[in-house]
Amino acid sequence: MSTLIVTAFVTLDGVMQAPGGPNEDVDKGFEHGGWQVPYVDDDFMTLMTDIFERTADHLLLGRKTYDIFAAHWPRVTDENDPIAVKLNSMPKYVASRTRDSLEWHNSQLLKGDAAEAVARLKEQLDGVIMTQGSSDLIRTLQQHDLIDEYRLLINPVILGTGKRLFADGAAPTAWKLTESRASSVGVQYCAYQRAGKPEYGTFELDAEE
Repeated sequence: MSTLIVTAFVTLDGVMQAPGGPNEDVDKGFEHGGWQVPYVDDDFMTLMTDIFERTADHLLLGRKTYDIFAAHWPRVTDENDPIAVKLNSMPKYVASRTRDSLEWHNSQLLKGDAAEAVARLKEQLDGVIMTQGSSDLIRTLQQHDLIDEYRLLINPVILGTGKRLFADGAAPTAWKLTESRASSVGVQYCAYQRAGKPEYGTFELDAEE
């Protein structure tokens, strides 16, 4: 049985769309594409390297994110780039209804219903499955309550528009903060693990007698 982790770059208002550039939205572009780039520094890269090296055994991607990754990372052949080495060598699983084949080394298509395919994958694999980007896939995973942990890199910027990490239809769940670090320019890295169902209360005052 594996653990499914969502790793996401998000803004303060929860947008995860096109952090690296407008071309990451292959359908119609995004006017705020590249919003995360100004916050990349040595501290941030240390965080990212640690996330990939320490917590990822398998990579789960939607078709759009796979296309973006597959166009870039196989061309990064520097053996001293730990993220490239990890991504190019690790097993990759792609949820897609339109792809018939995958060119990136060690990639496998998930056929049929994405939620059912990922649920089976969690049962079959050991270690950690990590999903990055892939907003449509993440939304499906949220709706079917398949996510065990979030690892968020929260950037100090508000966009006011764009695809958000959490949308209507996510299963109500409670989470506990297990790790938190900040980069020198204010990117907050937070890890959250499942903590059961939400609890509710009230701040209403007792009625006066």
